[in-house]
Amino acid sequence: MSEDRAVVITGIDERVEVETNRTGLSHPAHELLWNERGASTASVGPRVWTVTARIGLWVPAGTVHSVRLPAGTWYRAARFSVWATPKTPQWLRPFGVEITELLRLLLVRLSDTGLSPQSRSLNEQMVIDLLRPSEHEVAVHLPDAAVLLPMVEAVTARPADRHSLEEWAARLGVSGRTVGRTLRAHTGLGFTDWVASVRMQRAIELIVAGERLDDVAAEVGYRSPSAFGAAFKRASGLTPGAFRPDSPRDV
Repeated sequence: MSEDRAVVITGIDERVEVETNRTGLSHPAHELLWNERGASTASVGPRVWTVTARIGLWVPAGTVHSVRLPAGTWYRAARFSVWATPKTPQWLRPFGVEITELLRLLLVRLSDTGLSPQSRSLNEQMVIDLLRPSEHEVAVHLPDAAVLLPMVEAVTARPADRHSLEEWAARLGVSGRTVGRTLRAHTGLGFTDWVASVRMQRAIELIVAGERLDDVAAEVGYRSPSAFGAAFKRASGLTPGAFRPDSPRDV
C-alpha cells in the first residue's frame, strides 16, 4: 500500500472572523463537518442542517453543498478517502453525526504529525467505527413550491410568527388542505412540525451564541420556557441545555 493510500482521514480547521457564505462546494473525498465553537449551517439542495460542537454533518464525496459560517465560528472538516469507507447506501447520503467527546478527541488527534503509521491506522479505524447517523440531527427542509414561498420566507425570517395553517392559507389565497398537502409532499412534515423545525434551528444558533434560554424561548415563539423545552425535546431529541457552549457532549 502506498503512503498516500495509507492515509484515510485528513483534517482542516478555520476560525472565521466575519460571516462567510460559501456556495457550490464539492469534494472528491467524503467530509465530516463539525464545529469547535459556534453554530453554522450546511445546505444540500432544499435541506439545511445545523452544525455545532454537538452535531456534525456527513457530506458524501461529490455532493454539491453550501455553508454559512457566522462570525466567530471555529469549524473543522475531516475528509475521508472514498476507498476506505463502507459502500453501503447510508454513507452515500448526508446525515447528522453526534460528535461525542471520544470522537472529537480521536479526530483532533489525527492532526498530530508525529503519529506512527500503526497509531494513525488504529485511530482512523476507531473514528470510522464510531460514525453513524445521529437520532438528534437538526435539519430544516425549505420547500420550493411557489405557493408556499411567502410563508417559507416569513417563517424562516421570523420563527416567532404565530399564524396558523388556516391563517396562512387565507393569506396565500388557497385552502388549508392545499397548504398542508403541498408542505407534506415537499418536506414530509405537517405544518406544526415544520414550523417547529424552523424554530429549533434558530433556537440552537441563539443558545450556542450564549443567549439565555428564557430569551431564546420568547424569540422563537414560545410563551414559556417549559413549553419551549418540551417542543425542543420533541423536535430534536435533546434538551436546549445540551447545546450550551459549556455543556459536556457525553450527557
